[in-house]
Amino acid sequence: MSSEKKRVQFRAPHRLIDRADALATVLGSDRTDVLVTALREYLREATHDDELKQEIADAYYDDEITFDELADLVGREEAANFRVLKRQLDDEYVDEIADL
Repeated sequence: MSSEKKRVQFRAPHRLIDRADALATVLGSDRTDVLVTALREYLREATHDDELKQEIADAYYDDEITFDELADLVGREEAANFRVLKRQLDDEYVDEIADL
């Protein structure tokens, strides 16, 4: 994972941020570390959800995300499988249209 950082800004409910601050105090950390860890864990867990994984694949098939973005979300091996399937789907589509 890249050590390069990107500054982001977002709005969240006060109570949620208060909880993050309290956890940071308990851990001897800061809010940013707590939020980054929570986001990292959420993304890791979310990409194991089959329905979400299908939405990610569909976004790749529709050229809404790149192969590298796909690989970042689902891992290189699974992304490679999706790429092969995309090529097969494209070939099948071309053959189907050719037969019309």
